[in-house]
Amino acid sequence: MGRIITVASGKGGVGKTTFVSNFVASLSKLGKSVVAVDGNLTTPNLGLHLGVPLYPKTLQDVLSGDARLKQALYQHELGFSIMPADISLRRLTKVTASDLISVLYKLADGFEFVIVDAAAGLGREALAAIDAADELITITNPEMPAMVEALKLGRISEKTDTKNLGVVVNRYKKEKGVPTPDEIKSFLDMEIIGIVPEDSKVRQALAKKQPIVHANPRAASAKKFREIASIIAGLKERQDAKIRIPEHSPIFSWLKK
Repeated sequence: MGRIITVASGKGGVGKTTFVSNFVASLSKLGKSVVAVDGNLTTPNLGLHLGVPLYPKTLQDVLSGDARLKQALYQHELGFSIMPADISLRRLTKVTASDLISVLYKLADGFEFVIVDAAAGLGREALAAIDAADELITITNPEMPAMVEALKLGRISEKTDTKNLGVVVNRYKKEKGVPTPDEIKSFLDMEIIGIVPEDSKVRQALAKKQPIVHANPRAASAKKFREIASIIAGLKERQDAKIRIPEHSPIFSWLKK
């Protein structure tokens, strides 16, 4: 049985889908069998990121019983598989955790990693994707609004059987006013899997509809995406082990009361 990992963010615009596309491409490069599932049924973006926005059959078709599992699976040129969601308004679908669990567990029989790109925020779709998964990765930026919502995701995961693997801090830029990794960890009370630097080359790769780990593998962000994939695959030590945990950090403490 493969690992079912949902990638979520409490706030939109933090680069969650960018992370997923690079994460699955990196896992595939490591020789792992991977399928990326677009769990955002209302505003799906994964296919757009990967240059394949239109498919004959999608996750909505599988959930509604209009397609078999294999009919909605597509092979990407970089070696991983995709189960997309329909981008049109005609196929808006109300989904429950039990609906998704059935699909994800069938996929886990054939893949080592099933990676779910959840809807952003804390709505019904996102919560169903978290509840249906075995493990959770939270994506955040170092900005306050994103971190507050990431903190909520951590609290939500505590109420489910989903194992919280930790947080990826995306688009990090070391400058005045930006919290340090120590402070971020203290505030979120989650382990930091990796910190991906702000990188204009990510936007350039997105314009080409390619993961940056493929379009520009030497870029600083690409190296971090690959490192995170190696950590999750158990091939590399967690970066978090090098981050100090302040005993009495006052940063944002009033927000957590």
